[in-house]
Amino acid sequence: MEHPLMSFSPETNWSSRRRFTIATFITAILLLGWGAFVTSINAGMAVPDWPTSFDSYDPFNPWPEWWTITPVLAEHGHRLLGALTGILTVILAVWTWKADSRPWMRRLGVVVLAFVVLQGVLGGMRVVYNSLDLAVVHALLAQIYFSLLVAMILFVSPMWVHRVETAPDSDLSSLKTSVITASSLVYLQIFLGALLRHPGVGIDPLYAMAHLGFALLVSGHLMSVWFRIRYRHHEEVDLNKVSNYVMIILGLQVSLGLFAYFILLDERGMVEPSKLQVIINSAHLIVGAMLFSSTIVVCLLTFWRSGESEHLSEYVLEHAPEHLS
Repeated sequence: MEHPLMSFSPETNWSSRRRFTIATFITAILLLGWGAFVTSINAGMAVPDWPTSFDSYDPFNPWPEWWTITPVLAEHGHRLLGALTGILTVILAVWTWKADSRPWMRRLGVVVLAFVVLQGVLGGMRVVYNSLDLAVVHALLAQIYFSLLVAMILFVSPMWVHRVETAPDSDLSSLKTSVITASSLVYLQIFLGALLRHPGVGIDPLYAMAHLGFALLVSGHLMSVWFRIRYRHHEEVDLNKVSNYVMIILGLQVSLGLFAYFILLDERGMVEPSKLQVIINSAHLIVGAMLFSSTIVVCLLTFWRSGESEHLSEYVLEHAPEHLS
């Protein structure tokens, strides 16, 4: 009898599904970056209606030569890319439901689909009510959707499937609280960044200092987790590999954050942000999403290898099914 999280019947096309999940993930990265572009140039209301665009239901030509107007290209292009991401997510959820033998994995596909639908509605409501608060919520839920896609990639990867053949490491149990705290701190930092980035707040010194100060706390905790994994659990090859990636992404994120902050200071008072500021801010958001999702992977691997995967299922979904034969 295997635990449901360990139950996996690799159908002939499971690698194809993994590649499709990765393709959906890449599209989500582009969508995140495009959303950051919209925010950076303050184009969130460039198309002032929803679900229509300029009172048109034609998604490809709602306004003559709309692609030549940068704010409209940003906002309507974001909608088109969001629709593409939604379609891919629908296909992924249906494929997972039909092909995967793990009931909790099928439910995860439904959860991911629900998130992308919710994101679409929130994005529309942000326009309808011209609400910066909804813009912040929209940005934060995008991070969760992104991380769920990363989890789905992990769950169909050889790294995860092959863990069935290895004995759990009970010594990792003491690490669980630390890795959950790491993901929580990164998400809080993303929240502070969303407050700082969205129009109406700008370079407010209070938010800027909170964001920079909290970055030190997050970085310190992530480095302590990496140190524990490297020197106390060096035999966990996959966990060490992912934690090394976390450190690389963290270094890149801190560098981009400082660069973005100094650019904001240098360009303070400018009517429009420079291209460099837009690029750095967008890259900072994308790398932040990768940092958060990579800490989620560390959490998942830690729970898996600690031999307490029944608790992992409670974090991934609300409850795991009974043991499968």
